[in-house]
Order: sequence, then structure tokens, then C-alpha cells
Amino acid sequence: MKFNTKLIHGGISQDKATGAVTVPIYQTSTYAQKELAGTPEYEYSRTGNPTRKAVEDLIRDLENGTAGFAFASGSAAIHTVFTLFSAGDHIIVGNDVYGGTFRLINTVLTRLGLTFTTVDTRNITEVKEAIKENTKAIYLETPTNPLMRITDIKKVSQVAKENDLLTIVDNTFATPYIQRPLDLGADIVVHSASKYLGGHSDLIAGLVVVNKPELASQIGYLQNAIGGILGPQDSWLLQRGIKTLAVRMDAHQCNAAEIYQFLKEDQRVTKIYYPGDETSADFTVVKNQMDGFGGMLSFELEKGLSVKHFIESLQLITLAESLGSVESLVEVPAIMTHGSIPEAIRLKNGISNELIRLSVGIEQAEDLLADLKQGLDAATK
Repeated sequence: MKFNTKLIHGGISQDKATGAVTVPIYQTSTYAQKELAGTPEYEYSRTGNPTRKAVEDLIRDLENGTAGFAFASGSAAIHTVFTLFSAGDHIIVGNDVYGGTFRLINTVLTRLGLTFTTVDTRNITEVKEAIKENTKAIYLETPTNPLMRITDIKKVSQVAKENDLLTIVDNTFATPYIQRPLDLGADIVVHSASKYLGGHSDLIAGLVVVNKPELASQIGYLQNAIGGILGPQDSWLLQRGIKTLAVRMDAHQCNAAEIYQFLKEDQRVTKIYYPGDETSADFTVVKNQMDGFGGMLSFELEKGLSVKHFIESLQLITLAESLGSVESLVEVPAIMTHGSIPEAIRLKNGISNELIRLSVGIEQAEDLLADLKQGLDAATK
């Protein structure tokens, strides 16, 4: 089954009880059981729910995994994955990760006895040198948020396998439409499904997919024990959103490519971070492991121009956190999504106070370009 068809017919695409072509919202907390001490498929909705299972099986199929799991948020998904590890375990983490992940690691997980080393996961030598006797996993984003850095998943996964480590990849920016980390050797994939997978700014959700039955058993146990599950209403919305992922991603990518060309030709923009930049040192990896460039880009304005005037003068592009939705969104990571990272660390990792991140929507490209032009004009005044 081809990927675009799998989006529609993968997982559980019909309700086996009624034949409904959309799996209904099973808004129930518990289920009638026919016998004492039996083995019913469903017993309590924290443990399992038919609507949630439909979206879990769908993401499993899209990522070519063994099992999928749906959570109340991307952060809940990431937290659950990290609870695979115990106090005293060490994890290598990419140095350009989402601010919420940084916050979780540094203010919650370290208090519980986990230790972390941050490295540029594009640099295999750095990755190897960070491995200790108690290292258990390598966690990375690719493309990264917000600098669009690309890590070679095959190379990192090979190092991990040689050292009996897990490779965990946040695939939020690319989605399985563009990149499938499990096929490249990763063990676990996580998504903030609030973004491209949901695609309409109307839900908060997280997803996890694993490549082995034993990992599926562990994550399933933790999902039930911790309880940060996705409810049936949001599970239904998420499956509906995923069905249009291909057509939306095509539109996102077309618009992003046009905006990249526009910004590249404007001298008021001094730097652009975009996976489709052929001059980037990461471009060879992009071509080898991705099926497109995505809909995200970040950029910096010429010194002396006002980021505030640029942002606040935009009329069509919305100032808001989040990304991956049908509407275009803009934000300043240093103040917003990555504000929880201390400034010295942000600057060291390349996230300047002037960096602007743009999530390109599916509006008419000409309208987006006109809005960006008048924003740049306002920043120049």
C-alpha cells in the first residue's frame, strides 16, 4: 500500500462494530465485561479505547513500526519515553531541541536521577565521545527546532547499536510523509501531533512509535501506569487530520520553497535556516534521508532592523506558538518557544535573540509574500 493510500486506509479505518467509515468517538470510561476474570479487548479507557487505538494503529503503520501510542501532549509522550530509564542512567541529547524538552530534562528528569550530555548529533565524533558506561540512549530532533539542523539518523543509529543504546528521534517537523526514522535504524519515534499530524490548531496530542515488541510492551505498560493518554475526542480529530497529511504537506512545502527564494533575494535577511538550502553542510543528508524539505524555516534580519516592528506589522501571518497548521504562524524562539533555555546556552547553540521562526501555512503564496514584504518594510523604518 502506497503512503498516501495508507494515510486513508492504514490502521483501523472503519468501525468493525457498525461498518462506519470513520471510527466513532467512543466517549466512555469503562466497558461491560461478559465474564469474571476474562480477557476483554477493552476494560477501562485509560488502558485502551477504540478511538485511540485507531489513531495509534494508524501512526504505527505510517512509521512502519511495531506499535503506536497516543498521549495527551507531545511533552507527555516524551516524558513517558524517558521513564524507560532509571536513576543513574545517562542519555545523550541533541543540543538544538525544543525548549519544552530542555525544560523537562533540566527541571524534572535530572531531579529524578537521570543524567544528560548535550552534543551536536550531526557530529558523530562528539556522539561517540559522549558515551559513558551508564549511557542508555541517544535522543535527537531532525530537523531541529528552530535551526533546522539535520542529523544523519543512519549513522547515529549505527553508533547506538554498536554500544547497545536506544536511538530516539523526534520526527515532528518532518512527519512520516517526509522522513521515517525507524526505517533508518532508530528504535523509537516521538511526535508532537498537535503540529503537522493534527494540522488544524484544534488539538494537543503526542505520539510514540516503537520498532520492537519488547519496547511496545514497556511503553504500553508506562502509558497505562502514568496515564497521560489521549482522549477519544482528540483521537478522532487527530485521525481525521492525518488523513489529509499528504495534500497539506505538499502545499506547505510549495509555499515554503517560494518564501525561501523570496527571503534569499532580500538583502534585509542575512541568514536563513531551511532544509532545502543547497549551500548548507547538511544538504547531502537531507537528500539521502528526507523526501522533501518541509514547511518550516527560520531567519535573521539585518543588524539594526526591528524584529518587533517586523513581527507586529504582519497582517496575515499570525504571531503564535506552535507550528504545522494550515495557517502561517511566526514566533521569536528566544522569547517564546525556547524562552525556558538560559540565554547563554541559547546563544552558544546558535539561537540568537533576533531569530525568527516561520511555520508556513497553505494560504495563497502571493498573499504570504506580500505580507512578508510589508513586514520587512516596516522593520526598515
